[in-house]
Amino acid sequence: MQNRKLGRSGPSVSALGLGCMGMSEFYGARSDSESLATIHRALELGVTLFDTSDAYGPYTNEELLGRALADKRDRAFIATKFGFVRDPGNPTARGVDGRPAHVRAACEASLKRLNVATIDLYYLHRVDPETPLEESLGTIAAYRDRGQIRHVGLSEVGIEQLERGRQVVPIAAVQNRYNLAERTHEEVVDHCAEQGIAFVPFFPLHGLDGLPVAEIAARHGATPQQVALAWLLARSPAMLPIPGTLSLEHLEQNLAALELQLSEDELDALR
Repeated sequence: MQNRKLGRSGPSVSALGLGCMGMSEFYGARSDSESLATIHRALELGVTLFDTSDAYGPYTNEELLGRALADKRDRAFIATKFGFVRDPGNPTARGVDGRPAHVRAACEASLKRLNVATIDLYYLHRVDPETPLEESLGTIAAYRDRGQIRHVGLSEVGIEQLERGRQVVPIAAVQNRYNLAERTHEEVVDHCAEQGIAFVPFFPLHGLDGLPVAEIAARHGATPQQVALAWLLARSPAMLPIPGTLSLEHLEQNLAALELQLSEDELDALR
């Protein structure tokens, strides 16, 4: 397994992580036994970065990951998020809450569901337009100072919000939507690389149509998904993709992207 640093001074984690969102909902039928088997197989193959959120389920995804990694915490780096508010009785209804009281309640609940004393990486899932970013992060910083959070991240932010956040607490990672077809955050990717901050693209496997992906994949005997991941890894040394899957076969295929070397001409074609 190849590793990359979580930012300039953070720990080394697997260059490809495992996004666990689909193990609770969103991707159709699933079973906890299959999800647990996928998480354990990922560990066997060297994956150390696991990504979840209190919004997935809601709540059940953190519980699943906590159960899967209960006796394997020394081998896993868990990232979770807060900020989205969902009603278990009406999961399509959602809001954003970054108020300090909600930060405290969400963090305490995530610690319990994950069954950990410290959250490795805690993201503000979305900036609350009704709450100053500084207030949300100030509360997170207090948990970091107490040792209950090791690293802090932001999700779906631009450079201005990122730099405001860094005035309050060190930011180790930014998780924004980014893939072959969705490149709104090109400047954020480059800024993160310059500043020693990890960039974690979510939905990394979207946008495979309308690009020369299939031709490049056929040339290498690879899948389009492997080409997309190889492109992301080549795009920036700050990049830490977290593809999700419910399949052991797809998990192993995704990790094989680490061995796929794209030529400069192929990278240019994908650009």
